[in-house]
Amino acid sequence: AFDKTGTLTHGRPQVTDVVPFGSTTEEDLLAVAAAVETGSSHPLAIAILNKAKEAGVAALPSRDAKALMGKGVVAMVGEAPAWVASPRYAMEHGGLDGLGLRRATVFEDAGKTAVAVFREKTPLGLIAMRDEPRADAKEAVRQLTAMGVSSVILTGDNPRTAAAIAGDLGLKFEADMMPEDKLAYIREIGTRDGVMMIGDGINDAPALKQASVGVAMGSGTDVALETADAAILRDRVTDIPATIRLSRAAMANIRQNVTIALGLKAVFLVTSVFGLTGLWIAILADTGATVLVTLNALRLLRFNPEREA
Repeated sequence: AFDKTGTLTHGRPQVTDVVPFGSTTEEDLLAVAAAVETGSSHPLAIAILNKAKEAGVAALPSRDAKALMGKGVVAMVGEAPAWVASPRYAMEHGGLDGLGLRRATVFEDAGKTAVAVFREKTPLGLIAMRDEPRADAKEAVRQLTAMGVSSVILTGDNPRTAAAIAGDLGLKFEADMMPEDKLAYIREIGTRDGVMMIGDGINDAPALKQASVGVAMGSGTDVALETADAAILRDRVTDIPATIRLSRAAMANIRQNVTIALGLKAVFLVTSVFGLTGLWIAILADTGATVLVTLNALRLLRFNPEREA
């Protein structure tokens, strides 16, 4: 199970479209959005702040920023609250009308993430961003499929954006997922089979802990890295199938070594009891078993987990 942003994608979205509504200008829209997002380390917030900086727009004074888990951010900008939130949340709170929602849908169909910027019952505009998939993501999914491992994307993005990314990679997806939804999904499929969760953010930490094996991307948050069982330090998605190959090879080697060690002991125990071999031969065989299992384990040094079987 893959998180999307920062795992299958670079986690560095770029603003592609700025659409102000009514008398609002692009500068006004960016100034309010940047004010709300000031101080945030979320990839979408960084994209908005970078766009404002590139456009030479200074963020308005703001305070008391508060994250709306999985929905957006609200802050006091000037003397009134302002929101940067998902189109659905904005629609529910009077921050987006039907025409604005249709525009957001067009962006989402193109694989972009759209956020609505609004004040109390006053839509200000839309900002669309796109986060490109990592270059090796499609190859990693192909390798996993060839290994008999099924994959799914778990994302908080809307279904249209998720479908655009998942379609390019040939993956199934579950969209509009809150952290608790990811946790419940991992718990549910974990009752049927082993599950590996790959993520990078604070929101992924509960699912990483719940999974049979949690894997964090090396560029992920400290919380994700501390919670996970393993980390992909090179941020290459193809290291996921490589990790599975190495794990399978290590487990096969362990089984071989246990079989060799116990098998030799059993054989010479029986032959010694029946007087077919002397004690010194049994001791030599026991020492030989130690040498054999050591040499067999050293074969893993030559194992290349990136090479497909």
